Amino acid sequence: MSGRAATIGPVSTEDTDFEAARERHEHLAAEITEHRRRYYVEDAPTISDARFDELMQELAGLETRHPELKSADSPTEQVGTFSEVFTPVQHLEKMLSLQDVFDREEVQTWAERVSEEAADARYLCELKIDGLAVDLVYEDGRLVRAATRGDGVTGEDVSANVATIAAVPRRLEAADGFEVPELLEVRGEVYFPTADFARLNESQVAAGKAPFANPRNAAAGSLRQKDPAKSAERPLAFIAHGLGALRGFRPESQSHSYEALETWGLPTSPYWRVVDTMDEVFDYIDEFGRQRHELVHQIDGVVVKLDDMASQRRLGATSRTPRWAVAYKFPPEEVNTGLVDIKVSIGRTGRATPYAVLEPVRVAGSEVEFATLHNPDQVEAKGVKIGDTVVVRKAGDVIPEIVAPVAAARDGSERDFVMPDTCPECGSALAPAAEGEVDLRCPNSRSCPAQLRERLFYLSGRSCFDVDRMGYIACSALVQPLEPPEPVLRDEAGVFDLTMEELLPIKVVVRDPDTGLPKPDQKTGEDKVVSYFATKEGDPKKNAVEMLDNLEKAKAQPLWRVINALSIRHVGPVAAQALAEHFGDLDRLIEAEEAELADIDGVGPTIAAGVREWFAVDWHREIVERWRRAGVRMRDEVPEGAERIEKTLDGASVVITGAIPDHTRESAAAAVKARGGKVTSSVSKKTGAVVAGDKPGSKYDKAVDLGVRVVDGADFERFLVEGLSEGDGTAPD
Repeated sequence: MSGRAATIGPVSTEDTDFEAARERHEHLAAEITEHRRRYYVEDAPTISDARFDELMQELAGLETRHPELKSADSPTEQVGTFSEVFTPVQHLEKMLSLQDVFDREEVQTWAERVSEEAADARYLCELKIDGLAVDLVYEDGRLVRAATRGDGVTGEDVSANVATIAAVPRRLEAADGFEVPELLEVRGEVYFPTADFARLNESQVAAGKAPFANPRNAAAGSLRQKDPAKSAERPLAFIAHGLGALRGFRPESQSHSYEALETWGLPTSPYWRVVDTMDEVFDYIDEFGRQRHELVHQIDGVVVKLDDMASQRRLGATSRTPRWAVAYKFPPEEVNTGLVDIKVSIGRTGRATPYAVLEPVRVAGSEVEFATLHNPDQVEAKGVKIGDTVVVRKAGDVIPEIVAPVAAARDGSERDFVMPDTCPECGSALAPAAEGEVDLRCPNSRSCPAQLRERLFYLSGRSCFDVDRMGYIACSALVQPLEPPEPVLRDEAGVFDLTMEELLPIKVVVRDPDTGLPKPDQKTGEDKVVSYFATKEGDPKKNAVEMLDNLEKAKAQPLWRVINALSIRHVGPVAAQALAEHFGDLDRLIEAEEAELADIDGVGPTIAAGVREWFAVDWHREIVERWRRAGVRMRDEVPEGAERIEKTLDGASVVITGAIPDHTRESAAAAVKARGGKVTSSVSKKTGAVVAGDKPGSKYDKAVDLGVRVVDGADFERFLVEGLSEGDGTAPD
């Protein structure tokens, strides 16, 4: 009962809406409280941070529409919670949380609100580290206590554990005009470096223990060990990001306090920055949105604070959050979903790769149904089971991957994945991994439909023949048609001999390009079947006409693209470019001895062996001959006595970042190497040039900071010709 007096007559819509809101509020509050307990006390959450944020936003929305539902014990008014495993300890000043916002408009609204108290506001921007918040207390420079956040008023005493973290000084030292204060309460984040996370989970699984779902859980679980010696075994790190109680030190600004903390030996983030305008704030957000996966620690957003301490004091705080700071959360790239099954796909060289079939979930702006699992060893190392709830990551355009299982969500129905013994598409027995490798392979390289489909799709791509209209479905149609019963192509030898008469009868089952699985018809639920190359009237579709036209044009592609299109194991665009440059003629490459191949810069023994093995197979050589008869270019025409490619970048170190027009990353690197340059991944003072295409990221910024020559992606071809001459590219200001 609601507690209201009974009335005669119909119940008003307003009353009905309120009752529904009250019931939903009660349910949400209980659910959020339970998830907080799992997160803060057990370090074993069963939902993603993004889902938790959604629940909190819904609860806050209900309280906005119905203020009478809000109370002091609502989750919107609470900071967190704490366990009773460690001794409770009261913070000297309340340890607040941050107000989360999820779009630019909310950040702008916050800025407009605080500007009423700080007309000439400067903003300090820093990264929101996804770790475990802790509170350190120093008296006369000596660390006397460390505690978790807890509920913001009371935390857990983890002093002995924090003392094992190398980045946390036991004693502060005065220097550079900063005297050590009598009392200093420091707020910061304990985190688990991303690079160490995978190794930790592998050791957990090997020891028969549940893996951690993410680096934050790993940090929390590592710090809150009953035995500090176990905490010491984990590579925990620490960054300070705020102050509580103070005596003997009164900073003028947040940035001033960070300078002092660094001087005393307490690490702060190397990425914090003070800016003057909101445009610069948004630039900072964009910059680290691009770089978030290149950092030593995991982040889930950017924190924006008023830099001026006097303004901070004037604005004050609510019961839960400071009014002078806000946390912009990046769109989630990690979500939790169900792992329905684990299947195996076959690649163009026969590699058998497990992949996850997921309950469809939206992550990083797109619907995800599949995720890579790399190889059987990785499945075992990650500790995932069929039926698990799993953490799925999709960063930008990267193929989705499973990070870890959510072990706390298991109910006993999960089962282990067993790698099949046979190829799922042709039935051949999978070959054991070669020495030093972990991949099983399908040995039926010529007629396995999966391998042929993948090879055709590869040779039609931009790093090979670049055949527009010859996409994944077209390649499937050529090797696995529903009608006629026999495929048009039995291997890639006949790809340049295709005729319209062969294409028109083909009907296919539409397949997913990531997995090769049939796509269902939305109306019938059956496998979707299409006549791919012909109209209903039987006439050629535009895609058929253009594909054949583009195959004809592709015959003139340079030699290195032809070599790359052969799908020789270990030979990619870079090695193909080196081979083409050295030999200039495919016949000379076919006749070359392994020792000569191995001596070529950019080739080496492994690739050399792969080349010799490939050309030793009869049907491989038949591919070359069929292509030759069809008119495919087999040699690079070079004027008599001229060098094939001038060494315009001889010895130069070049970094390539962002999207380069008319090039893949591999082909751009190959072009630099063909001209004697070296392609490196990091920018230093020794870098000759940075080629910056679309969305270049932090490497561009570092080049500007170091005064390294920057070449615009649009000028890349001119740069290849001119090299490091004074006229190339754009010199940074």
